[in-house]
Amino acid sequence: MRSDWISKAVPAIGVARKYKLSWLKSDLAAGAALSAALIPAGMAYAEASGLPAVTGLYASVVPMFFYALFGPARVVILGPDSSLAPMIAAAILPLAGRDPDHAVALAGTLAILIGVFLLAGRVLRLGFVTGLLSKPIRIGYLNGIALAVMVSQLSRLLGISVDSDSLVGRLTETAGAVARGDVNFTALAFGAGTLVTMILGRLLPWKIPAVLVAVAASIAAAAALNLTAEQLPLVGALPAGLPSPALGGISVDDVLSLIAPAAGIALIAFADTSTLSKSLAARRGIKVNGNHEMGALGIANAASGLLGGFPVCGSSSRTPLVLDAGARTQFSGIVAAAIVVVFMVAAPGVTAFLPTATLAAVVMVAASSLVDVKALFRLVRMSKTEALLLIAAFLGVAFVGVLEGIVVAIGLSLMAFVRRAWDPYRTELASLDDVPGFHDITRHPEGQRVEGLVIARFDAPLFFANGEVFTEHIRTLVTEAPTPVRRVIVAAEPITDLDTTALDELVQLDDELAKEGISLVFAEMKGPVKDRLTRFGAAARFTTDHFYPTIHNAVRSYKKETGLD
Repeated sequence: MRSDWISKAVPAIGVARKYKLSWLKSDLAAGAALSAALIPAGMAYAEASGLPAVTGLYASVVPMFFYALFGPARVVILGPDSSLAPMIAAAILPLAGRDPDHAVALAGTLAILIGVFLLAGRVLRLGFVTGLLSKPIRIGYLNGIALAVMVSQLSRLLGISVDSDSLVGRLTETAGAVARGDVNFTALAFGAGTLVTMILGRLLPWKIPAVLVAVAASIAAAAALNLTAEQLPLVGALPAGLPSPALGGISVDDVLSLIAPAAGIALIAFADTSTLSKSLAARRGIKVNGNHEMGALGIANAASGLLGGFPVCGSSSRTPLVLDAGARTQFSGIVAAAIVVVFMVAAPGVTAFLPTATLAAVVMVAASSLVDVKALFRLVRMSKTEALLLIAAFLGVAFVGVLEGIVVAIGLSLMAFVRRAWDPYRTELASLDDVPGFHDITRHPEGQRVEGLVIARFDAPLFFANGEVFTEHIRTLVTEAPTPVRRVIVAAEPITDLDTTALDELVQLDDELAKEGISLVFAEMKGPVKDRLTRFGAAARFTTDHFYPTIHNAVRSYKKETGLD
């Protein structure tokens, strides 16, 4: 029993027990291929987050090791990502000012807080929270993030320094610098060359990662030309050594300021990782538990923050890369991490001639993969409301602010849910000749009503926002009935819940109908909803004779009582 619990908590134990030697060659080769992409991508996302490039390597190595131990998915690569970079920058840079050491400490603290939120979610079984972000909202904020990331890297691509943090401010400053002729054409040449190489790499059938080719070529060219930092902004040599704690100088005020951003980023990181993990698991016929995924991601983020890194999530670009290279298990990630560690220890000076414009181009190409214009046009054709939600989320993230935009996105998702529940579909039911059951009279105007009877349907749970809508629906049906109404049957099967506010509306409606000699009964009401009526003290009013197992039973009973049978 104890060994089973340990195996569930640490899935790597189960993988190790079932590991086949025939997988080893594939995992080693895939890990080597992955490492070639991890180094430039990690440094690029670190710079996009406003952090020193080396922190991107720490955030690439540490989470993969811990996810390999605790992650429920067979192969998912965790690390820095373009979708998180602008959120990290928005959270830490206003607090860090121009102090890079403090920015690193803040990023580590942010990752730890995210880890705490995710681990708490794991304990509370909140793996369902990704449902707060509907697909239109997620597409909208991802498109907004893509625009924000590409604009944030445009100045680096052009070798221009800008101070503004907002999208409009960056665009304005960049345009002004271009108009003044401040563009560093050497940086632009390196950045443009990287863009062309990576775009061609997506079109050509070669297996070597295009990002590795682009970065290696840029380093070689800058070194051959013996370019200096005055001529071309360069990353410079990385500090030698292994990941280590870098949390000095953090105050209580810093922690308090990071709590809200951490909660938002935790939700986004989990949504991205969970979606990636589940989609890959589905291809293999495996089911991944969302709560386990949340816990593993929490551990990986906390470890990253403790050892000099920053927040991470599942990578939708590097995971397919390692799978295409033949990875069979998470051991491929450990291999890649080990190779990166060797690089950090043995060859940190390789990046001395790496142009920042090259890393900016890497980030811009990665961010472009988040753009989904087809989904917008598809939603416009299918649902104008959902298309508007997508656009609102996009504009919020792009122009209000990344973190604020995420709050807007979540708020819009909740508002959309409340809006649908507040104004659900509702109708009257009637019988049809030679068709069993009772049917929507709006769709079947030829339907036959029973004299003196109204059968009402309301397709939503009853709660404070729609209780009055429900009772008005009943009143309208009674008023517009072709003959005086003697009974109302509520087809209650779609009503899945009831709160006290809605109950008060229901009691008031029952009183009003009773004064007019109309009885109110329910058919097909679910047991849990009946239980809530009892707990709310309404059992004495709505006694057992008010409930029928089916609409047919309720109609037959009415006909017997009125002599219509």
